[in-house]
This record gives sequence, structure tokens and C-alpha cells, in this order.
Amino acid sequence: MFYKQLKEFPQDFLWSASTSAYQVEGAYNEDGKGLSIQDLHHPTNGITDFKVASDHYHRFKEDVALMAKLGLKAYRFSISWSRVLPEGKGEINEKGIEFYDQLINELIKCHIEPIVTIYHFDLPLALYNQGGWNNRETIDAFVEYSKILFERFGDRVKYWLTINEQNVMINHPNAMNPGKVPTKKELYQQCHNMFVASAKATILCHEIVENGKIGPAPNITAIYPEKCNPSDVIASDNWESIRCWLYLDIAVYGRYNSLVWAYLEEKGWTPTIEEGDMEVIEKAKPDYLGVNYYATATVAAAKNDGTDCQPRNGDQQIMLGEEGVYRAAQNNYLEQTEFGWMVDSIGMRVTLRRIYDRYHLPILITENGLGAKDVLTEDGQIHDDYRIDYLKRHFHQARLALTDGVDLIGYCPWSFIDLVSTHQGYQKRYGFVYVDREENDLKEMKRYEKDSFKWYQEVIKENGKNL
Repeated sequence: MFYKQLKEFPQDFLWSASTSAYQVEGAYNEDGKGLSIQDLHHPTNGITDFKVASDHYHRFKEDVALMAKLGLKAYRFSISWSRVLPEGKGEINEKGIEFYDQLINELIKCHIEPIVTIYHFDLPLALYNQGGWNNRETIDAFVEYSKILFERFGDRVKYWLTINEQNVMINHPNAMNPGKVPTKKELYQQCHNMFVASAKATILCHEIVENGKIGPAPNITAIYPEKCNPSDVIASDNWESIRCWLYLDIAVYGRYNSLVWAYLEEKGWTPTIEEGDMEVIEKAKPDYLGVNYYATATVAAAKNDGTDCQPRNGDQQIMLGEEGVYRAAQNNYLEQTEFGWMVDSIGMRVTLRRIYDRYHLPILITENGLGAKDVLTEDGQIHDDYRIDYLKRHFHQARLALTDGVDLIGYCPWSFIDLVSTHQGYQKRYGFVYVDREENDLKEMKRYEKDSFKWYQEVIKENGKNL
């Protein structure tokens, strides 16, 4: 649909940026922090681990000053569960609470709205060793942890996100499970337990946090059929339901997606649902939906002949295929990043429209960005025109989605500052702020403003008027 005039971004639009604790903080074993599963992550091929990351733990005041200079209206970050509760439950680490108190206060002093993700991939190792999300006791631990956050920070934090990319943890579990990767049956039991935990935290937020708003933050993308062959459409429906709608249908409607449940029954992967689970899930009502969007996916009809799953590495954006369900397909209309992710700015508009039409809840884009091998020049410049072009196109499509009627309340590009990519370490940079370190050479970790920093600064000043 073409419009003669586009809607303006709302005056209270949350121009933001995102990070996560384990990818940016460092200080993995300082001031009483317990270990998380990410602290056991040992990447290969010279890729760095998460032990130092961007040293945000020690430099948060410098980083918040840069956020203020950038003009951020909000900052989305996660809290490290094991920094607050070293064993995942039980005794509180007051030094961990103190760090987040100081960070939140610094943000508020700079008129930056904190948006807190409760859990972002870093399950405390102590809980993992007790069965992790397979163990129903982890539900209780998550609720206990959430209650602490709401009580300690709820007077200042009004925007909350329960679990980041739950669908990624289920569909791409390797990086979340040191040692043995769970079976699909186990993964969907973990998934159900996370649904219950998230629902209980949502209810608790509404009880404790005055004017608090809370929602999930899955990785959602429109799935395209490769051709107008009806069999390809069935495949795209299959994968969109399994990968996306399952997670939002549970959050919003309080029920399992019917197509996904049929899939789980066929595979023998249905989770054990205990008495009262679905009543709790149905009672919990999100106030808004967080959406991590990077690109669409394109799929073709499954052949169910043993060749549907391709023998290559996949991640949350690179589809692998699943026997009898869908086959990964190539979309020749789209560009590709140097790390193999597709680029589809128009697909963002498609995705936002599909989500809003299905759920009619406000949407916060919680992640979207371009990972690239940025270069620091001798005179201290980082010319990332490619990132500016990427975000400009996506921001424009977000504005078109607004004009389409989508209730879009904010945009949190990934990421505010360079951080450790889960899969590619420090060679894959996302930030508006460059951190001068390499995979295995920390240097002085000096911060530099990229060209995209200055560009985004103007976008925020103009409230996106000239996109």
C-alpha cells in the first residue's frame, strides 16, 4: 500500500538501543557473581569468551554518558541472574544489586528510560547443574528472582521483558547447553516450563510494580514460501507457527497453537502439563510485545525423503530445515551480510503487520541491527555507512508499519556498544560505539563514536521526521 503522507513517530517514541549482560558486562567472577552457563562457553577458531566482554561493569558511567550524548530515550539491557543470585536462588548478592541500582540511577539521571530483560540466555550454572529448565524447581527460582527485581527496582523500572528469544533457546539449543544438547522432547518440556515461569512473573509484576508494563521478547520473523506452490505455503505456515506463533499465542491467548500441538503430538514431543499450569498461563496478560527482528526466512515444501534438513551450521537467522516440516530455501530478492544473514527491511514491515493484526498489542522492537567487521582508522574514525544504510531502510519500514496502523512504541537497535557476538565474538560488531579490543587482545578498550552514532543522534533529535 502506498501513502501520500506517512504518519510521524509519536512524540513519546522510545528511541533506544539494546545490550545483554553476558555479552557486555564482563567481570564474570567479581563482587560475588556466580557462574552462568555462558561462563562455560569456550568458542573455537580464536573467538573470545565472555569473561571481559566490553567491560561495561567497570565503565558503565562512561557508557551511560555516551548514551546521553547519543540522545537515547530508553536503554534496553538485561540483568545477570547469577550476579543477583549466585546460586540462582537463595542468598542475594547485594554487590550485584548495588551495580544495577547504580546503573538504573545513572540512566534516570540522564533521562533515559530503563527497559529491563529479566533473563537473556545466561541461566545460573548452579540451576543448570540441577536440571535447568527441565527441572520444575527452576520455575520457582525464576519467580523468586523476578520478585527480587520487581521489589528492588520496580520503583524506577516500568518496562520489563520476561525471557529473551525463548524460541531461539528451543530451536537452536547448542549455545545454551554446555555439554549434552537436550532431546526435542526435553526441549519442549523446557519450553513449557519457561511459559509457566514467564506467566507467573507477568502476574507478579502487575501485583508489585505500580504502572509496570511487561511482555515477552521472542525472535519473530515472517516466513515466506519459496514459490506460490501451495505446498510451499503449507511449509511456510508450518515453520511460522512452530518458530514464531507458538510463543506469542501462549503469551497473549494463553493457549498452545493448534498446528504446533498437532506437530508435537505427531513427533511424540508433547510436554507434561501439570494441574494449574494453563490457568496461570491464561491469567497472565502482557502489556506489550517485544520483538527481535533481523530478517525474514524463506522455505520450501518438505520432501520427507531424508534430505529436508541441510548438513550445515544454522542459527536463529539461518534456517536448517526439518524432516517432513519444511526445507530451507534461498530468496534471491534479498541481500546477504558477510556473516550469512539475509537483509530484508521490507520484511520488517511485513512482520510487524502480521504480529499486530494477530494480537493487537503495542510492539517494541527489542533488537534489530547489522553485524559487520568495522575498521578503526588511524585518526580514530569508524566509517560504517553500511550500518547507516541498513538502519535507515529499517526505520523507514517501521514508519510505514506505523502508517499501516501498527501500534509501535519504540525501537531498540542491537546494539548500543560493540559486544561479544554469541557466535562470532568480537569480529562481528553491532554497536554505535566502537570498543577498541580484538578477540584476544584487550588493548585499552577505549570507546569511539562511529559515523552511525552521529547519524542516529540526528534521527533521535528529529524524532525520525526525515527518514
